[in-house]
Formats: sequence, C-alpha cells, structure tokens
Amino acid sequence: MEVVLATHNPHKVDEFQQIVAVTRPDLEVIGYDGPEPIEDGVTFAENALIKARAASLHTGLAALADDSGICVDVLGGSPGVFSAYWAGQKKDAAANLALLLDQLHDIADPHRSAHFTSTIALVTPAGAEHVVVGNWPGRLARSASGGGGFGYDPIFIPDGQPAGAERTVGDFSADEKQSQSHRARAFRELVPLLADL
Repeated sequence: MEVVLATHNPHKVDEFQQIVAVTRPDLEVIGYDGPEPIEDGVTFAENALIKARAASLHTGLAALADDSGICVDVLGGSPGVFSAYWAGQKKDAAANLALLLDQLHDIADPHRSAHFTSTIALVTPAGAEHVVVGNWPGRLARSASGGGGFGYDPIFIPDGQPAGAERTVGDFSADEKQSQSHRARAFRELVPLLADL
C-alpha cells in the first residue's frame, strides 16, 4: 500500500522510510512532488493537517504529514512551531542552531531541558483525519556534537542515557535515532490507524 508523505524535505522522507520499514514493512512511503501549501497554523497539529490535506487532494492517496520542532522549557516552549524559521525565513538549519545556542549561552545545565515534538496528521481521500503526537524529552548541549542527524540533532541530548556517556542525537546511528525519536514515537501511535486503511 502506498501513502504519500507531505514534505519536500528529503531528510524527513528518509526518516519515515526507515521507521516504516520496521513497523509497517507492507507500507510504502512515497515522496510528495506537488505544490507546497502555506503553513499558517500556529500549532504543530494545524500545520500537519494543512500539509496532509494538500497532499491527499493533489495525489488522491492517503497522506501523512509531520510538523515537528524543538521546544525549550526556559524559552516557554520556543522555538516550537517556528523551529525551521528560528533565524529567519531561509530555513537555514545551521543559523537556527547557532542562534538557539547563543540565546542559551548563559543558561546553566539544570535549566536546559527541552523536548522534540512530532505531530503527524493522516488524511485519507475519503476525508478522514487523524492526528498523533510523539515527544522525546532531553536537554540541550552547550555545543554541537556528531555528524549524524539534521536540524537541532547535534545539540539535543535525549534523556535515559547512562550517566557520563551522554551523547547528542548527532552522535547516534541512524538506527538508534529511528528507534527512539519523536517521529518514531508518534508513528507508533499511528500504526493502529494505518491498519484501517
């Protein structure tokens, strides 16, 4: 069965294909090449639904859309829904990461808690809509580490690692990330809904 992933971000397509291969190997996630809708929602759920509706309408297939970001507690949950544009409208991942580190440069480690959030919308051609959420708690490092992942991964230290051996997601292998990430957590919530397609 095919489902279209409503994104032009090749990193997200790769992540979803890896996640789906483990949990639903019968499901083929295909990339979306249609027009990009204006994401003018103020929540992850609103933006995910905007994208999924557009992709389903354009392709005639069931569509998945992820809207995700990093939420920093001391910043009141920001960058949040504005994570991709934190340093401006260019979607410059390096600039976004550098700005966030600069904003937190004098914040002590106990106050650097954050979490990644992934909100996934599923929209079917018949008009059924579902939204699921996955959160990945952790904290922010003081500098980037590792060459893996993308976006804010090199500064995010997930909870649950052995003391003294903590790594950022940038240090994780692709398999480690896909098994633990916010997207994987959200997708696990979505699996029962996909079974009804």
